[in-house]
Amino acid sequence: MRTRAVAPLALAVALLAGGCGTGGIAKGGNATKGKTLFTKNCAGCHALADAGSVANVGPNLDDAFAAMRASGQDTHFSDSTIQNVVLDQIRIAAPPMPANLVRGQDAADVAAYVASVAGKTPAGGTVAAPGSAGASDGKAIFSSNCASCHTLAAAGAKGTIGPNLDRLKPDEKRVAKQVTNGGAIMPAFKGKLTDAQIKAVAKFVASAAGKK
Repeated sequence: MRTRAVAPLALAVALLAGGCGTGGIAKGGNATKGKTLFTKNCAGCHALADAGSVANVGPNLDDAFAAMRASGQDTHFSDSTIQNVVLDQIRIAAPPMPANLVRGQDAADVAAYVASVAGKTPAGGTVAAPGSAGASDGKAIFSSNCASCHTLAAAGAKGTIGPNLDRLKPDEKRVAKQVTNGGAIMPAFKGKLTDAQIKAVAKFVASAAGKK
């Protein structure tokens, strides 16, 4: 499954290297801003160690580029090339990911961030442990793992892939069960988040849903 998930990105690398971009080359990009945008819009579907995200709905971005980094190919496929691969993937996408989830400079910023960290050891010398983002802070865990798929005003989340939690208003038990076991396209977070983190995010969602 992981090989098939990474394959579209590998193909995109090959196409871009051959000059087949889909919307123009990225110009600039603020990686710091991009990390914030990635956490809000992308972390719920993609694993990326630097962002502390562990989701597996879409390709694992570290896996997608790690082999290239390890083999030294990034001297040929530079960060700027990776940025353009990611930018093209944002533009064209494929279900369940909507095309142009972020646009314009925001898209360039996200692509710049991913290119600067994907497949690399995060600053500090260690790869973030699964589920480490936000420790036991339910809101932070939600932002890192759920916000890109779900709408929840209290977290500033406007995702449309999964249910609108402000409308659903699930109780804590229901949220914990769903986060633990997953369902439909939602991955199971058992083993990726600790029991304490699942409890924290369930408590946050249950208490915040339907409120601003």
